[in-house]
Amino acid sequence: MKWPIQISYLTIGGFAGETPVVEAINKAREFGFDSIELSFGDGEMVPGISKEKCEEIRNSAGQSETKLRTIATGKYWGQSLSDPREEVRQQAIEFTKDYLWVAYELGIETILVVPGYVAVPWDESQPVVSYVKAWDLSTASLRECLPLAEDLGINIAIENVWNWFLTDPIAMRTFVDQFDSSRLGVYFDAGNVLINGYPEHWVEILGDRIKAVHVKNFSRNDCGGVLHGFGDDLLTGDLNWPAFLQALQDINYTGPITAEMIPFCRIPDLVLPDMELAEKTGVQMREILNN
Repeated sequence: MKWPIQISYLTIGGFAGETPVVEAINKAREFGFDSIELSFGDGEMVPGISKEKCEEIRNSAGQSETKLRTIATGKYWGQSLSDPREEVRQQAIEFTKDYLWVAYELGIETILVVPGYVAVPWDESQPVVSYVKAWDLSTASLRECLPLAEDLGINIAIENVWNWFLTDPIAMRTFVDQFDSSRLGVYFDAGNVLINGYPEHWVEILGDRIKAVHVKNFSRNDCGGVLHGFGDDLLTGDLNWPAFLQALQDINYTGPITAEMIPFCRIPDLVLPDMELAEKTGVQMREILNN
């Protein structure tokens, strides 16, 4: 199986969006990727971005034969779809609708969405929400966004993250299935489950609900781990690449595989663009996937 390979904009552009999007697209191609996963919320890619700017980005990608497939964001940690404060939750809903429209203007098929959280382990300023309440509020919020996604033909893909919510594949499957929509699925992150599970098990259970895939590696430590368990080397860690890739083949997954290389091991400097890491990751992705 030959999957399209992508690099996260966060690696090339940094968390503040320092690298212009058109330049980042060209850099991704230079480093051997088929495409780049854009990031929404910082730099040029913010709510209110003009149709003209989206057209410029889309045309630039087309000129370099780069198909834009997915877009991600980190903004849900500060404005959650499950926040018990109605005003914050409404901000998250409106953000998601803007996000969908920008994806549409760019010709992107899938947006990454964090559905909510019980807690943000690294940010004690965020409220702790009961699991039941997080489920109910997130469900209600996504139901407000889903009609637009269906009208525009864009996938809302729920990512498994360190939010202490939907932390096993059965819960994720049950959550997604309640919507009964082909436009709401899973953005599966193989690295994020390594702290307490096996990516290949998740893939088997989630099946064709998986709309897009993130990869990074993670080293377990004392039966668990911390953010520093995510490194800057796809080959270092506990990810069983052959088993994981076989699982993707078994479900006939044909979507993109995106390297989300955020150098947690170099906190607090992770906000900076890292061209060396992007280039190294391109080599490793082609080796791993035999591309």
